[in-house]
Amino acid sequence: MKYGNLVIEKKEYVLLKRLMNLSGYYKDETFRKSVNKLLCELETANIMDDAEMPYDLVRFNSVVTIGSKKGWKRTFQVVLPKESNVKEDKISISTPMGAAVMGYAEGDSIVWEFPSGEQHLTIEKVVQEKKHIKLDIVL
Repeated sequence: MKYGNLVIEKKEYVLLKRLMNLSGYYKDETFRKSVNKLLCELETANIMDDAEMPYDLVRFNSVVTIGSKKGWKRTFQVVLPKESNVKEDKISISTPMGAAVMGYAEGDSIVWEFPSGEQHLTIEKVVQEKKHIKLDIVL
């Protein structure tokens, strides 16, 4: 891991904890495991001010390209649940794929459990979207 632990911006951390705590009630075991794994990783995360955040970290609204040891590659944007749209490659943070990459950096490798089984992923590219999330949303 490039920065030792997950790195999360302060306001995004608060929102992420809130979302993950609400998402823990999934009936699907893979989703529940994914949310619980991210919650555990958040316990040791480095929390930073927005101005201090490295540019190569996966955050809300980041566009991420990942590659798998199995040979596939995918590009998507990590978004809030209400903005999720698979046809537009917008993946919710509350899904296994969104939870798997949050707080990791370009070049990091991840092992994560998905509905199709365990995957070994590498974050190949991270592009920051100019749009910032609004933290006054109602869940």
